[in-house]
Amino acid sequence: MSSLAIDVVPHATQVKCTSEELVVSLSDGRVLSVPLVWFPRLAHATPEQLSNFELLGEGEGIHWPDVDEDISVLGLLEGKKSVEYRPSKT
Repeated sequence: MSSLAIDVVPHATQVKCTSEELVVSLSDGRVLSVPLVWFPRLAHATPEQLSNFELLGEGEGIHWPDVDEDISVLGLLEGKKSVEYRPSKT
């Protein structure tokens, strides 16, 4: 007997940025927050630039045109940081 598992990635329904976090509400009820420093373009953006975003497709991704940043919901769920991210040396 076999079963077919279909993984459905939830979609973003709401997005907000605080001074320290990117917070994404998902269609399945979860709320994801990740450090804003993971995405240097967002970390260096103004509040106005951060508030100017669009959901891509049905919410599979998020695009900030003012800073040319695109983030996928799947990538957030997998804990992927921007390739531009460099951890600070302490």
